Amino acid sequence: PADTPGAAQARARSPPAPVTDVAELCVCDLLVAQCDVNCCCDPDCSAEDFSLFTTCSVPVVTGDSRLCSQKAAMYSLDVEANPPERIFKIIDQVNPSIFCIHDTNYKQALYLKSPEIPTPENFDRLLEKFGGATFSAKPDSWNLDIDAQNPPDANETYRYEYGVPVQTEDAFLRLPSPVVSSWCSDANPAGFLVNQATKCIRSVSVEKCDSIQALSMLFYINSSILAVPKSSQMVNITVQSIVVQSQNGMRTLLNSSDVLRLPMVLDGLCINAVLGVNYHITHTDTGEIIEAAAAFVLGAISKEALSIEQSFEISFTQENTEPVPLSGNPGYVVGLPVRAGFRPQGYPFPAGFLSNKHSQLTILQSTSTQDCLAAQGARAPVLFGYNMISGCKLRITAAMKCQPLAQTLLDVLKGQSFPEYVASFGNSQAQDVLDWVPITQLHISEQMISNTLQSSCQIPVSLGIEVKWTKYGSLVNPQAKIVNVTVTITTTTLKQLPSGRERIIPITSSVVFTDISSPAEPSYKAWPTINIKLPFDFFYPFV
Repeated sequence: PADTPGAAQARARSPPAPVTDVAELCVCDLLVAQCDVNCCCDPDCSAEDFSLFTTCSVPVVTGDSRLCSQKAAMYSLDVEANPPERIFKIIDQVNPSIFCIHDTNYKQALYLKSPEIPTPENFDRLLEKFGGATFSAKPDSWNLDIDAQNPPDANETYRYEYGVPVQTEDAFLRLPSPVVSSWCSDANPAGFLVNQATKCIRSVSVEKCDSIQALSMLFYINSSILAVPKSSQMVNITVQSIVVQSQNGMRTLLNSSDVLRLPMVLDGLCINAVLGVNYHITHTDTGEIIEAAAAFVLGAISKEALSIEQSFEISFTQENTEPVPLSGNPGYVVGLPVRAGFRPQGYPFPAGFLSNKHSQLTILQSTSTQDCLAAQGARAPVLFGYNMISGCKLRITAAMKCQPLAQTLLDVLKGQSFPEYVASFGNSQAQDVLDWVPITQLHISEQMISNTLQSSCQIPVSLGIEVKWTKYGSLVNPQAKIVNVTVTITTTTLKQLPSGRERIIPITSSVVFTDISSPAEPSYKAWPTINIKLPFDFFYPFV
C-alpha cells in the first residue's frame, strides 16, 4: 500500500525496530551443526553438553557498544547444581559516555549493500550516475521503510563456503555416519569441500526391505541440490555407476546405469540393497555447484542377517581442474607417496610438476635384468616412512666415453626432472610457500676403483635420500611433518680400461626416514626421590 506522510511521521516518532538480537548472537559458535566446547551461547548445545562445561568462554554478548542503551546477554554456569546448569539472562546496559548513539534510525548504515551489477539494461543509467569525475553518495531516498524498497539481500549473491552444509530442495545432502554408537544416523549433513568417508551399521529386515528407505537408491538421489544457498536453481544427482556385489564379495560393474534398481524380496533374499554410496560434487571457483553424481554398490541380504554395514563417501572437485592426490590431511600417512615439485622461473611458489604426473619424489626402480642402461626411465615413488633401496649393474667397456656415461648414470639415479622442493605436509598446496621444504644436495667423492691406466673421470655410483620428519601438533593426534630432505650423490674415479677389458659396477639408490621428534616434556616437576630404608614394622598393623 502507498505510504502516507502521517504514517511516515508516526514511524519516525516510534522507537526503531531492533536490528540485532543479542540472544541470537554467538561469536564462539565455530562448528556447523556441532556443539563448541565451553561456548554457552551455542544453539547446538544441549543441557547435557552444558553440564560438561567448565566455564563460559564468552560470558557477555552485546551489540553495538556505541549505543546509549542496549541489551546484553549474560551467560554463566551454576556449578553447585547437580548436574551443572547454564544460566542465561538479558540485562539492560547503559553507556556512560556522553558521545553515544541514541537511535539507529538510518537503517541503510547497518549493513553493507552489494553494488548493483552492470547489465545491458541498466548500463546507461549507471554510467550517467557514476561516470563523471565526482558523484554524490547521498541516497536516493531518506524514507525509513528501506526494507520494503531495497532489502539487504536484494542484490546479494550467495555462494557455498567451506564447511557449510550442502542444501537440497527439502533440507540438506545427507551422509549417513555413526554418531554415538556404530549405528547409522541420517542426520549428518555433507559439508561443502569437506571430503568424508564413513561406515556404519544399519538394522534391516528382509521381509520389509522394500519399505526401508535407506536401502533404496531413490533415498540418495531423489532430492536435487541447490546450486548456491537460498536459490531456485537445482542440480540433479545423476547415477554415475552401479556395481553389484555378490554374497561372496565379488563385484561386477553394470554396463548401464540408467535403470534404477530398487530393493525387492526374491527367493528369501533382499536384492538391490544399497551397501555403499560415493558422491562426487563438481563446483566452480566461486562456490557454485554445477554437477553431482553418485556411484552405488548394491548387494543381496540373506534372511538370517539382522544388520548390514554401509559405507558412504563424498568428494569435491573444481571444474576444469584435475584432482591432486594427497598423502595425508594434514600430516603424512605412512605408506603414501612423498609429494614434491620444483619452482619454474617466474613463479613465486613451487609448481606441481615432476617427471611423473603425480608430483611425487621418486627413486630408481629395480628391474629383473639389473641393467642400468635398460632401466633408464623406470622410477618408483618414495613412500613415507618406508626405508627403500634399489639398484642396478653397469657393465663398463673400454669403448665407453666418460662424460656421456657420467651424464647417463646421473639421469638413471635422479630421473629426467629431479624436484627442488618437498611438501612438508601431505596436503600442502602449491601456493603455500612456507609449506615446501627445499632439497639439499651434497656431492661426495670416493677413492679410485681402478689404477691401471692414465686418464680418469668421475662417475656417480649412488644416490642417498635422507628424509627427516617430526611429530607436529597435539600429543593426542600428532601429525607427521617433513622438516629436511638431503640428497647425497656419491661419485667415484674411474680410469680408462685397456682394450678388450670390461668391469661391472653396482649403482644404488636408497631412502632413509629419520624421526627427529623431541620427547614430550612433562607439565609437572618430578618429586625428588629419597633413598631411605624404613623399619620393618613401619606400616604395622597394615600390610
